[in-house]
Amino acid sequence: MSRFKHKTMFAIEQYIRNIPDFPKKGVQYKDITPLLLDPKVMKDTLDALAKPLAGQKIDKVVGVEARGFLFGILLAKELNAGFVPIRKPGKLPYDTISATYDLEYGTDSIQVHTDAILPGEKVLMHDDVLATGGTASAACSLIERLGGEIVACNFILELKELKGREKLKEFDIRTLVSY
Repeated sequence: MSRFKHKTMFAIEQYIRNIPDFPKKGVQYKDITPLLLDPKVMKDTLDALAKPLAGQKIDKVVGVEARGFLFGILLAKELNAGFVPIRKPGKLPYDTISATYDLEYGTDSIQVHTDAILPGEKVLMHDDVLATGGTASAACSLIERLGGEIVACNFILELKELKGREKLKEFDIRTLVSY
C-alpha cells in the first residue's frame, strides 16, 4: 500500500478546503472543489494520480458518485481506459447491481450497470476521499461481483482517523494527501 510522492503535494493540500458541520453537525468535510479552479493544480493532481499507474494494464476506471467522477473520467482518458460510473440508486438507466454500506454519518447504497465491467478486466477504483472505507469497499464489491480485477484503489485524500484502509486491506491503496 502506497502514498503517492509528488513535488506539488504541498500545493494540492493548500487547495483543499475544510467545511465544518457538513453534511451534518460534527463532520469536518474536506472540499476538493477549490483545486478544480486552478488548471495547474488540477493538472498536477491528475499527473500525481496517473503517474504511478503508467505502464499498468487498466481496462476500466471506476469513479464513485459524485466527486469520484471528476478525476475518474480524466484518469480514464489519461490511462486509455473506459470509464464506469458508480451511482446512487435510481440514477442509472440500465440493469444494475447494488451494494449498501455505512458512512461516518449514516448508511447509503450504490449501483453499477451489470454490463459495465467484463470478467477479467483490470479496474482502477477512484474516489476523492477515503474516510471510513464504506463507499470504497462497496464499490470494490460491485467490481468483483462483475468479475473485475482491482488494480488499485485511488484517492485524492485520506482521513486516517476514520481507518478506511482497514476495509480495503487486500488492495493497493493510493492517496495524495492524508489528514
